[in-house]
Amino acid sequence: MAIGKGRNSKRSTSGSYTSTVTTVVFVALCVVGLWVLTSNSIISPQTTTRTSAASSFSSSAANHLFSKPADRKDPPVYEDSQGDLPDDAIKSDETKPLQATNDEDEQKPQEDQPKSEETQNVEGGEDNNGKQEAEQETSGENKNEEENPPGENQSSAGEEEKQKENEPLVTEESFEKNPEAEELTQQTKDEQSNENQGVDENKSQEQNQPEAEAEKREGESEENSQETQNQITEEDQQQRLQQQEQEQQQTQEQEKSDMSDETLQQSTQPESQETTSDEIQQKEEPQRSQESSQTTDEDKEQMKDQKIQSESNLQEDNSNQEGKQGTTTKDKAPSVSFPGGESSGIPKESKESKKSWSTQADQSENQKERRKAGSDGTIYGYTWQLCNETAGQDYIPCLDNEKAIMKLHGRKHYEHRERHCPEEPPKCLVPLPEMYKTPVEWPKSRDKIWYHNVPHTLLAEVKGHQNWVKVTGEFLTFPGGGTQFIHGAMHYIDFIQKSIPDVAWGKRTRVVLDVGCGVASFGGYLFDRDVLTMSFAPKDEHEAQVQFALERGIPAISAVMGSQRLPFPSRVFDLLHCARCRVPWHVEGGTLLLELNRVLRPGGYFVWSATPVYQKLKEDVEIWKEMSALTVSMCWELVSINRDKLNSIGAAIYRKPTTNDCYEQRKHKRPPLCKTDDDPNAAWYVPLQSCMHRVPVDGAERGTRWPEEWPRRVQVPPYWLNKSQMGIYGRPAPDDFASDYQHWKRVVQKSYLNGLGISWSNVRNVMDMRAVYGGFAAALRDLRVWVLNVVNIDSPDTLPIIYERGLFGIYHDWCESFSTYPRTYDLLHADHLFSKVKKRCKIAPLMAEIDRIVRPGGKLIVRDESSAVGEAENLLKSLHWEVHLTFSKDQEGILSAQKSLWRPDTFVASS
Repeated sequence: MAIGKGRNSKRSTSGSYTSTVTTVVFVALCVVGLWVLTSNSIISPQTTTRTSAASSFSSSAANHLFSKPADRKDPPVYEDSQGDLPDDAIKSDETKPLQATNDEDEQKPQEDQPKSEETQNVEGGEDNNGKQEAEQETSGENKNEEENPPGENQSSAGEEEKQKENEPLVTEESFEKNPEAEELTQQTKDEQSNENQGVDENKSQEQNQPEAEAEKREGESEENSQETQNQITEEDQQQRLQQQEQEQQQTQEQEKSDMSDETLQQSTQPESQETTSDEIQQKEEPQRSQESSQTTDEDKEQMKDQKIQSESNLQEDNSNQEGKQGTTTKDKAPSVSFPGGESSGIPKESKESKKSWSTQADQSENQKERRKAGSDGTIYGYTWQLCNETAGQDYIPCLDNEKAIMKLHGRKHYEHRERHCPEEPPKCLVPLPEMYKTPVEWPKSRDKIWYHNVPHTLLAEVKGHQNWVKVTGEFLTFPGGGTQFIHGAMHYIDFIQKSIPDVAWGKRTRVVLDVGCGVASFGGYLFDRDVLTMSFAPKDEHEAQVQFALERGIPAISAVMGSQRLPFPSRVFDLLHCARCRVPWHVEGGTLLLELNRVLRPGGYFVWSATPVYQKLKEDVEIWKEMSALTVSMCWELVSINRDKLNSIGAAIYRKPTTNDCYEQRKHKRPPLCKTDDDPNAAWYVPLQSCMHRVPVDGAERGTRWPEEWPRRVQVPPYWLNKSQMGIYGRPAPDDFASDYQHWKRVVQKSYLNGLGISWSNVRNVMDMRAVYGGFAAALRDLRVWVLNVVNIDSPDTLPIIYERGLFGIYHDWCESFSTYPRTYDLLHADHLFSKVKKRCKIAPLMAEIDRIVRPGGKLIVRDESSAVGEAENLLKSLHWEVHLTFSKDQEGILSAQKSLWRPDTFVASS
């Protein structure tokens, strides 16, 4: 009022004085209302503040982390200017928690900084200003309808709608990080101040005109103010676009220099979803622009409620991720790109290379039809139930299918111990034993395990006198003995070495197959000689023998010498072992021994330690006679028959021929040679053949030479891989092999060992669920772990390469259950498994199978397409697994999760 009096003192009449005062007051109210409109995007409603508070890191950094700058679609920025707020009101507090409430966000500037006179007036009359704001919006809309054509009015309404939708994207943090935004704010204030002063001067000079003319001037003043606002908005847009470009450059430089795994963990799902939402908004904006003039107040309120709910869900997701991050970040090392600095993934598999590689699906005959079904999709919140099976806590779906076993016509060839998978893969969970405990760590686990983890005592009662297993308090102990080595496996292993010095444990002999393994003490102690042993025995022939082996940390599977081939390639094992394995090798033309001949490497040994070798009972003498005739007809050379005086046993050791000369010189040609079209590598559900395959003689063919000595063989490409053959990833095969090995060494060293929060001292039994060349297993060879490499039946058949480099593995179809007991693996590694499997079968049963195999506290590492990783994450959360890390970049993702002790309360209804 003082300003008005000062200006009116220059005039002579009181009427002019009164008119001028009224005009100035009206203009001042208009200016205040205009200021409220222009500052509305900065003093944001409660929903806007909650969105910015819920964000765990800056939106600009996240967008650059997940998308390429060239492909990024920046949402249009139509925010208003900051008005006359003080600088502190638009700066975020670095020490303020990310989850601060809206009241704290609004009260902090009021408590820390003195308010300007204008700010105090605005805050003091918030309710009145709200009414004035509504009146100004109504007035503005009426003027726009009078002055603009309908098309322009719709465009303006569309821009207003875009402005309201994009308001949450402008956070206070962006103003703090960019001084240019503050300069833009100051420029806006100056421009508005100049415009207001010009309006006041014009009104003062025209105070003697009629009141109607004064009102007309006021209308023009409002129009000029509206034009000024539009001009400021355009300048604001340009400034903000420049600001965003600078943020992009800064974020890219920060990405290249140093980015912590904490940021990687937070930058997974929520930001990718926000980016997708922004793209959808941009596509729908033209349609909204046309329909905005017809939108009712009720529709706007509904849209606002949906927006608030969406932001609330996003805040909860971010809170959950931050909670998980707090328990794992301390174990992680700084990294870039994928955790640890390794690339986003191994090269894509070459489509052309698939033509030069056969698969088990192609090789194997009499293979049953596979169902083709789509994915379950996102089923976070899926209701899981416990399996209601007779086997209970030891349930193996493909070995405990009672309905299929009851339909068998006979059991002479142990068909009831072979795989009979349910038509519909189970989606139930196996219960835990009561009082289950964290398994004993290796190497102590070789000598003792918790009784309550495998609560079976029958084997201790039957085989305790042979030092298989004993019950000692709350432990099951393993003295290291066996039926043929009561006084310990190490003495027995040395006995074999003395019998055939050429065996050279851990150098020439690296990969061994132990048939009828019992509790696998033979394979367990061969680790001390740097030998890897695949042990197998049928389920329930001796109660839980394979389960004991796996709980001890010794490789083993449930399998039987029955009517089908073993799930291994031909000519891959360096040595075969049978110690009282109860297999009738001599019957039915030696069919079972001929299967061992198939998987034994030319020049490899078969160690047979059984009573027919050293006892003279009538039955034993007959078996020895038939066994001798069979091995001679198979051209196996009897290298040694020695007796072990300490254990009072004997062992016969045979050697497979390296040429075909003996086969051709046989008189009776029995057993016959296999037909040329019989593929020796076909092993998935293939019936046994009573024939022998010829020994390879071509120098470039696998099996003509013995592999390099261990450990050199693990890193040298096999001699039979030639450059003319295209590898899995499109390079010449030897180069592909070397590149894959270097890749996995880098991934393991830079990422897996330090970047995933895994305590490797607790890891012993590992499975690579989709191995290619075995590079992952090779990269872990210096750790105290063993890795079972699984080659999928629909993948290129690279399992012979894995064996050639001194590792081992098995064929499998992940549309079916695996032949192992529940709770037997510490870590599963799934590299691009889910995206492959979901093309043929459902993912939910596969995830239930993973939950069955992994021990409580065990881990799962998933590397796959981002969509597959997201689907796996949802399933794992529904299973109450703890997801430690999820990260996606360039459509590739990685996930690390840990199994909990959670089990459902209800059982599947019995059928």
